Amino acid sequence: MGAVEKENVIDGRDIKQGDALLGISSNGLHTNGYSLARRVFQLEEHPEVVNKKSEELGGTIGEALLEPHRSYYPLLEPALPLLKGMAHITGGGLYENVPRVLPDGLGALFHTSSWDVPPIFSLIQRAGNVSREEMFRVFNMGLGMVLVCDPQNVDDICRLVPEARVVGSVVGDGAVTFAR
Repeated sequence: MGAVEKENVIDGRDIKQGDALLGISSNGLHTNGYSLARRVFQLEEHPEVVNKKSEELGGTIGEALLEPHRSYYPLLEPALPLLKGMAHITGGGLYENVPRVLPDGLGALFHTSSWDVPPIFSLIQRAGNVSREEMFRVFNMGLGMVLVCDPQNVDDICRLVPEARVVGSVVGDGAVTFAR
């Protein structure tokens, strides 16, 4: 909980085509997509699967599924004055969360090769034969937060938030799209 002065609200109204999208990594599912994960791993019928060790995950499936959600505020606080918008990537993934911060008519182009996808997502996709589109619709796919800023502020933000990396840009077509 908190309060912010009206003139300091980051509401996305100044976002424009050509602005940069920066991503902050997630460390797992972040409390979303568990219905799909339970179905993929057939946890109702085989609850013992959570104890299955996975070399790919570096632990058990259960540990990966229950990785605690991280708090982004302490990391982002120094860069807040430089941001035009922020999207916390929760249920609905990148397809639904990013457009909420963009003005009408604007979209986002993500370059998926610009960030690492945590192994739990690849495992879910393979085990459940889940389409790439559905994975990006349900999960954060390794981006817990997406920040929008003027391209001139990218270096300053990356200095203040060393985890931030450019993952795409704001485009004028109103859609969320992914390029490799």
